[in-house]
Amino acid sequence: MLQIPETNQKRIVIVGGGFAGISLAKSLAHSNYQVVMIDKNNYHQFQPLFYQVATSQIEPSSISFPLRKIFQKRKDVRIRMGEVLEVRPASQTILTSIGEFQYDFLVLAMGCTTNFFGNQEIMKHAFTLKTTHQAITIRNEILETFEKILYSKEEEKEALFNIVIVGGGPTGVELSGAFAEIKRDILPKDYPRIDFSNLKIFLVEGSGHTLNNMSDLAKEASEAYLLKMGVTVIKNTYVKNYDGDQVVLTSGQVIRSRNVIWAAGVTGNRIPGLPEDACAPGGRIRVDRINKVTGQENIFVIGDLAYMETPLYPKGHPQVANVAINQGKNLARNLKAISSGKSTTDYEYRDLGSMATIGRNKAVVDLPFMRFKGYFAWYIWMFLHLMLILSVRNKLIIFINWAWNYLSKNSSLRLILKGEERSVAHHSEK
Repeated sequence: MLQIPETNQKRIVIVGGGFAGISLAKSLAHSNYQVVMIDKNNYHQFQPLFYQVATSQIEPSSISFPLRKIFQKRKDVRIRMGEVLEVRPASQTILTSIGEFQYDFLVLAMGCTTNFFGNQEIMKHAFTLKTTHQAITIRNEILETFEKILYSKEEEKEALFNIVIVGGGPTGVELSGAFAEIKRDILPKDYPRIDFSNLKIFLVEGSGHTLNNMSDLAKEASEAYLLKMGVTVIKNTYVKNYDGDQVVLTSGQVIRSRNVIWAAGVTGNRIPGLPEDACAPGGRIRVDRINKVTGQENIFVIGDLAYMETPLYPKGHPQVANVAINQGKNLARNLKAISSGKSTTDYEYRDLGSMATIGRNKAVVDLPFMRFKGYFAWYIWMFLHLMLILSVRNKLIIFINWAWNYLSKNSSLRLILKGEERSVAHHSEK
């Protein structure tokens, strides 16, 4: 058993340092619990801006926050870096890559991962955008593609000139718009010898609309913006296969591409040990109205991984940051209530709306009482995302980057950062 300093307090183990886990741990301040947070990374990742890292608009450090820094003033919080392998409810322990942990209450907040719908070939060759590291990988590979175009043979250039984004949700739409702006404003300056009229950006969506879960105004406006920016939007079509060079669509169309970004769906990060009747659609875990796992007394799930059926949301809540944050806060209140013998409070999601940005001065916002698009929507999108950033320093850095990019239509963040090969490094030392 991995040792954590003993205390008379009951121990809450939180697995995952995303929006849900951070919200819960913060809200447990001044409680009677000891908190242990376990994550495979030592930092919190601000997922809504991954696409800006991938498209060289902001640095990864601007949206990554060390967990120990976040909780450095909290004596009741312990941080451990490891991957959870199994839940063992009978012994109230979890097995991790760094040992076994005892818990009084366990909270799973691991979020979701990319869903390839069982297609191993696509999973092998396509890029994904679920972590800071993956965003850096996309940035490196896309920038390196333009370097390759300078010396590649003509028959190889078609695949290099095509960028295919699969999935027309917010991530896919935001990526497509960002790449379209880079193509127009930045790349011709960096590579004056390349004809970027040959660079094509494809957005493939299985439904009949981009931003299919938003309002009609958002659907129509997002597609109109993308088309005006030069993005080829392919609707009512799925990707059948991708072998690293050719994207095969269900329509029969074949697109040659070396850069395919998969943003078409998510599935829950499940771990062994929970009963089968707790399994829900989309890889999620069934919970009651206080986020307690079906059939368990002291195991909870919050955030994207939680599947809670309510009268307002009979098929579960949307997998967005606002749900994760507020489920964390509500569970903290309930755990405090449990420790003092008080009654718990059911979670009820209040939909504050949704939004997406397509590019400079282009965004769509759906609020419960109104819907709008354009410059004002873009301003609201920027303001609300800045407010969600954890530190004042990072808010300032991102704001300065955005302001500079807006005024100059340029950035200085287009660095290809790759680890040096061991053999090369060894050779250079001789």
